[in-house]
Amino acid sequence: MILPPALYRFPFTYPARRFASDDSFFAFAADSVPLGSRPAPPAATLDEDRQHQARGYARQRHVLALVNLGVTALLVCVLLFTGLGFHLRDALAPVAGWEPLAGWQPLRIGAYFLVLVVASTLLTLPLSYYGGFMLPHRYGLSTQTRGAWTRDLLKGLAISLPVELAAVLLVYFLLAVTPDGWWIWTGAAVLCFTVLLTNLAPVLLLPLFYKLTPVPEGDVRERALALARRANTRVRGIYSMNMSAKTTAANAMVMGIGNTRRVVIGDTLLDRYSPDEIEVVVAHELGHQVHRDIPKLIFVEVISTLGGLFVVNLVLHAVVANDPAYHGLADAATMPLVAAALGIFALITLPITNGFSRYVEHQADVYALKTTGKADAFVSAMTRMANQNLAELEPSPIIEFLLYNHPATGRRIAFGRRFAEGSR
Repeated sequence: MILPPALYRFPFTYPARRFASDDSFFAFAADSVPLGSRPAPPAATLDEDRQHQARGYARQRHVLALVNLGVTALLVCVLLFTGLGFHLRDALAPVAGWEPLAGWQPLRIGAYFLVLVVASTLLTLPLSYYGGFMLPHRYGLSTQTRGAWTRDLLKGLAISLPVELAAVLLVYFLLAVTPDGWWIWTGAAVLCFTVLLTNLAPVLLLPLFYKLTPVPEGDVRERALALARRANTRVRGIYSMNMSAKTTAANAMVMGIGNTRRVVIGDTLLDRYSPDEIEVVVAHELGHQVHRDIPKLIFVEVISTLGGLFVVNLVLHAVVANDPAYHGLADAATMPLVAAALGIFALITLPITNGFSRYVEHQADVYALKTTGKADAFVSAMTRMANQNLAELEPSPIIEFLLYNHPATGRRIAFGRRFAEGSR
């Protein structure tokens, strides 16, 4: 898995925000049993009972996502079509006195934004709790206590909310200063922030939620370093992450750019998979570096964001010019309109961005298979991960097209088997 670039998102369009992580203890004792001395587990076979659970788990998650989307859409529609959005703006008139630039009232804009965040968070909190805590526990995927889950939620809000507030104030400043070019400047700011955050996330954000430690000396580390040398790829380290403090699921990711680039492997993968299986997983992650997938995904996301902002610009100019209830483009009451336009654009373009993500993930699979030549280990790793993570092997094609940013696990296993047959 390649960690997606963290782009700025209007939180009242995407209200269910949380960092699913906690650093309360470090579950993987890296120096207790050397990785290379662990007995290799047998090749994985598909567990049909787990697949039955996976299908039920996937259905419930999809229903929750639809309900969450519906609740958010309802809030936006109420604000747009009942006049409540204008009433809220007028109710905040006591904080509107400070206007450092004509048309830009940062106190009113900030207060309006915070009211929307609180409303959307409270409305979707039951869904977030059920989907993020109760449902994973029901299927045996979560190891978090309720207190740890709550701390993660609050920690995520404490980090994201000030950044989002600053971003909203910047957008409305640009709307007031350059009403025709604001979306271009906003896109440029998104690019700069995305690159900065992608660079800093591994060293500043991830350690707030997980404990990371270098993978110790041994067979796994030697294989990983050999793969990096073969790929002529410079990584700043290969780390174990205490995922077991949160979940029973396994995962790995490539993170960072420049001097923070690193491969991170969950302890739930390191202590349950054979060295050959871990090797193909690490090769997949290094494939993202060889193919320069992080810059590619940043580029795609920024272009998508620019497209969304351009649509918002057209909608804002058309609606504000014809509705005297709005006081201008930088009117705080335009926030629901911005949320609606961005949300619709995001839904329309989601299959496109997910399709590109599936493509780069498939190319990383190809790289892992060609580099290691261990197709059987690849198939076994994918099968073991499907059992462990409750990954549905064969989701509905329309669901995969719309929602999956990785190829379905069944497709990856089938590709690995075809590669193995072609190599014999």
